[in-house]
Amino acid sequence: MSLTKSERRQRIKYRIRKTVSGTATAPRLSVFRSNKEIYAQIIDDVNGVTLLSASSREKEIGKGTNVEVAAAVGKLVAEKALKAGVETVKFDRGGYLYHGRIKSLADGARAAGLKF
Repeated sequence: MSLTKSERRQRIKYRIRKTVSGTATAPRLSVFRSNKEIYAQIIDDVNGVTLLSASSREKEIGKGTNVEVAAAVGKLVAEKALKAGVETVKFDRGGYLYHGRIKSLADGARAAGLKF
């Protein structure tokens, strides 16, 4: 039985979510990557609340390569998080490989002062 790309990613995502869960003190930094854009949310799973979000569609994010834009989104989400009083997060790569745009977003968030 061969899985489609999306079914495979969904299985990996469920496997990750079994162990990675966000709390009020250490919320989850969830990443979604589409073909054109990249989105990041900081989520408190205990209360079921999205605390804040950032995406490549926002006006503060300039033009550039996909990897450069992802790093800018990581930096933006980290700045918003620090402003909201969140310093530590748990990274949820959402079933994607930790490579390319996902890695770039994580590195950008770390560079801006977010701990994970």
